[in-house]
Amino acid sequence: MPRPISAVIHLQNLTHNLSVVRKHIGQAKIWSVMKADGYGHGIKQIWRALQETDGFAVLDLNEAILLREEGWKGPILLLEGFFQAQDLLVIEQYQLATSIHSQWQLAAIAKAPLKTPISVYIKLNSGMNRLGFSQDEYMNVISQLNAMANVGEITLMSHFANSDIKTGIKTPLQQIRQFDHLSLPTCIANSGAALWHSGTHYDWVRTGIILYGASPSGKWADVVDLNLKAAMTLKSEIIAIHKIKAGQSIGYGSKFTATKSMRIATVACGYADGYPRHAPTGTPVWCHGAKHALLGAVSMDMLTIDVTNCPDANIGSSVELWGENIPIDDVAQMAGTIGYQLMCALAKRVPVSY
Repeated sequence: MPRPISAVIHLQNLTHNLSVVRKHIGQAKIWSVMKADGYGHGIKQIWRALQETDGFAVLDLNEAILLREEGWKGPILLLEGFFQAQDLLVIEQYQLATSIHSQWQLAAIAKAPLKTPISVYIKLNSGMNRLGFSQDEYMNVISQLNAMANVGEITLMSHFANSDIKTGIKTPLQQIRQFDHLSLPTCIANSGAALWHSGTHYDWVRTGIILYGASPSGKWADVVDLNLKAAMTLKSEIIAIHKIKAGQSIGYGSKFTATKSMRIATVACGYADGYPRHAPTGTPVWCHGAKHALLGAVSMDMLTIDVTNCPDANIGSSVELWGENIPIDDVAQMAGTIGYQLMCALAKRVPVSY
């Protein structure tokens, strides 16, 4: 028999979460973000659960081509744009939209031997300082693109640095004002802005993490009232039970020492499976209808939990590491990271079912 760890992707929950987004964005259209292989969920296996979206946004050409080959005929946006001039021929072939953020891309589009104009998203650097044209050059870039025969529809684009803050956000008013007076389609809002900052919705929103059932802020409490549902459950089983006495320690580094007699369980899951190595004692897991605490250090293939108060827990008992009962955000927050990372870090050795 194989090792008992596995991940389950709940396709119906993806569909449900997309419907939650719809309720929050009014007349705006949705880019469902599928980069990083659908945040670790598997683009090929999940895209149909999100096919009521208006478009898919991906990172690179391979992801876009996969969607086309799988049968998606709607819009696809390359979020980081193209990386070499020859990519434009592939963009034309597969009818993709591309973001642009650099002068060399403008020159490449102007020179490309295209037969059909392509759609472009012009990225404004409004404070992230990662990609995008400056405020000073933005209007000139729009003018250049308007003059190019190779360019079809133009959409204005930017990215918020702090929209994951539910309250107290200082919206980049300069950015909003600049976009407001331009009669072009606009796409600014990401997941946090889609939920909490309705004035930023404009024509398109780009939602990622909320489709997969986690919070843009990293705090499950911020979305608990939205009825989002976990798209991924990571589960395993108890493979050993031990009783330890006060003064005995658990795991590498003896990071947990018992202060009383305890009943502990070893679970077949470790950091080589994608569980965070730095998850501390107290990180919640789910077994027999209740939360239990992680104890000591997470090792490569195993972790240990406290089942002192769970006499039903035994070898073979199912344990949820995150999912429908343990929000992935809660695990991530305890480990000092974010749910995005845990989703994307699911190891290849973990069997996945849909």
